Amino acid sequence: MTITFDDFLKVDIRVGTVIRAEPYPEARKPALKLWIDFGPEIGERKTSAQITDHYDVDSLVGRQVCAVVNFPPKQIGKFMSECLTLGFADEAGAISLIAPGHKVPNGQRLH
Repeated sequence: MTITFDDFLKVDIRVGTVIRAEPYPEARKPALKLWIDFGPEIGERKTSAQITDHYDVDSLVGRQVCAVVNFPPKQIGKFMSECLTLGFADEAGAISLIAPGHKVPNGQRLH
């Protein structure tokens, strides 16, 4: 399926820093709760992510990640997700998060 550049611009993908992470034992599949700082324009957003194969709470705090920030909030069990962290599946299906190669200001939009 081909999209236009305007279609691409509708998806607001930003970089942010994980400022807090917690286990999410109530989730149906193993997951973590994340609080991400997207800078002064967007602020802090929370999400849950099924990323426990490669990450734990200690390895995530301070890490920059990329996320879609313009989806409507979605209830994930008892937790309200406000953004969608992005990653790629490895050979086993475990997610590896997308992040910039160098530190950039929180809130920067994907170009």
